Amino acid sequence: MKNKIVRFIGGSVLAAVAVTGCGWMSSQSPMQSHSMHGGTMMNSKESATSAADLRVGLNLLLGEHVLIAAVATSHALGGRDAAFKGAVGGLDANSVDISKAIGSVYGPDAEKAFLPLWRKHIGFFVDYTTGVVTKDKAKQDKAVVDLVSYSEDFAAFLSSANPNLPKSAVTELVKGHILTLKAVVDAQAASDWPKAYGAIRSAYGHMHMIGDPLAGAIAKQFPQKFSGAVDSPAANLRNTLNLALREHAILAAMATGSALGGRTAEFNAAAGAVDANSIDIAKAIGSVYGADAKKAFLPLWRKHIGFVVDYTTGLATKDQMKQDKAVADLIRYSDDFGAFLSSANPNLPKSAVSDLVKGHILTLKDVVDAQAAKEWPKVYSNLRLATSHMAMIADPLGMAIAKQFPEKYAQR
Repeated sequence: MKNKIVRFIGGSVLAAVAVTGCGWMSSQSPMQSHSMHGGTMMNSKESATSAADLRVGLNLLLGEHVLIAAVATSHALGGRDAAFKGAVGGLDANSVDISKAIGSVYGPDAEKAFLPLWRKHIGFFVDYTTGVVTKDKAKQDKAVVDLVSYSEDFAAFLSSANPNLPKSAVTELVKGHILTLKAVVDAQAASDWPKAYGAIRSAYGHMHMIGDPLAGAIAKQFPQKFSGAVDSPAANLRNTLNLALREHAILAAMATGSALGGRTAEFNAAAGAVDANSIDIAKAIGSVYGADAKKAFLPLWRKHIGFVVDYTTGLATKDQMKQDKAVADLIRYSDDFGAFLSSANPNLPKSAVSDLVKGHILTLKDVVDAQAAKEWPKVYSNLRLATSHMAMIADPLGMAIAKQFPEKYAQR
């Protein structure tokens, strides 16, 4: 089994990472789709090219990168070849989208130069993972050295494009990404799943420490292109909600994937991470509406996760009645959730919120269905869509709260 894993990582994986033109999941990148989705929700102070849009879009892509990378390394270490290939395809599609985001600011030459540079560090992580599988300490050490050296090359690239990004500062931030993702791989290799999911959440949380200053530097460099403040109270709220809700979608998919794969220990840890994320979302609601709202929100939010578990169980046992009941429960839940938010904020019509939550339910259901069918390329295209959809909940929620409390959440 070990030799099979090594051959797979060392051969087809590197080829997949190196493939150019893997394509987008649609004609729009997630960043562009996000701006399009959010356009009808923004008021005149946040146009489709606002600095806040830039920040949220970059954080979407960078956060997605680290979470899909963590799924990929887990599949690789577990010898799940087909699932790993699907994850690598999703990871490279994300890389293409990040390069297009860079190109949308700095032009096609920068996009063309960025993509192979970004892919390079993924290759070094493949090397590190291979070294872990084979217990080859020299290979692991070389990969770490390569990654640290890469951080300086990457920082030099960004610093040369933008004088507001000091090379030393960017280098340290990229090293942080490398070390937090390395911690994920090490815990996965040790089958220490609680530690792995704690590390996954830390690695995800670190990525906005790259996305935020990158967005700020770009907005400062091109103030006519990216209007408004990147760090206004309203922008901060929007960013917080987007980060938490997107993390929810991917962690939920990690949990359903491990459940359907019969990996009980991993599922338990993933479920714990989903619940820790739920608590964070409840705290965000409580920071606006108070302790009683937080207390009421958490069990309501957890309820839909339970229904997703029911649906996943129905799929695993081929119990169509259980699946149908779970779907019906989830649809009814969307109305309850819409009523909850609408009662707290008059700027959130119940019917509109219900429809958006139904969208979350259906896009996540598509992921679970593809996982159950072991259609791995479809899993990751659906997962990227489900993650991107969360902006359609986070953005109007953030806008409605800012409108309800304009003194607290000013838009500059």
